[in-house]
Amino acid sequence: MVDLDSLKFDEKGLIPAIVVNAETKKVLMLAYMNRESLEISMEKKLTCFWSRSRQELWLKGDTSGNYQHIVSITADCDKDTLLVLVKPDGPACHLGTETCFENEVFENDDIGYFTPEGLMELIEGRKTDKKEGSYTTYLFEKGIDKILKKVGEESTEVIIAGKANDKAETVYEIADLAYHVMVLMIEMGISLDDVRNELALRHVIDKKVKQEKMTGNN
Repeated sequence: MVDLDSLKFDEKGLIPAIVVNAETKKVLMLAYMNRESLEISMEKKLTCFWSRSRQELWLKGDTSGNYQHIVSITADCDKDTLLVLVKPDGPACHLGTETCFENEVFENDDIGYFTPEGLMELIEGRKTDKKEGSYTTYLFEKGIDKILKKVGEESTEVIIAGKANDKAETVYEIADLAYHVMVLMIEMGISLDDVRNELALRHVIDKKVKQEKMTGNN
């Protein structure tokens, strides 16, 4: 664990803190901490910054309710910048957006960039803004029974590929299954966060069981 005395605060006693959503890995904001706000953050397990404009401590969410629950704080190799992983209660930006980084300056079209969130948005777009010839739109038009049938079929394909111990084919079929499950999620109004939260809950339960077993062994 890094000693706070080893951190390099600037001449104004500040250190930049990059705040990232621990689940989505999306950069939410850049703010600054001084020694006191960092200590408060660690004590309360909520982000607390030093406002350079108001020249005062600023507990994120105190007025908006959009608290940021700290998962971890890590210093970079030079110990002059902090990476703060959080679980946010709401938008990070004062404009009401999830992240402060919304104004795109440049995008390299030569490099493909995939995220599950991006795929979910594309699938949802095929439902709200139907596109002729789109397989996804076709599934939504056919309805829940058709979607469920495809989920069942793709699940079977995963089982067959897995039973054959064919890694490449299994990956291919899992991707097909994941896509159709996402279509089902959009149809039923289920978000990726809903699934993440359920998985996180199970992780906590599993961790508790493991701790209980270790205690029992003692």
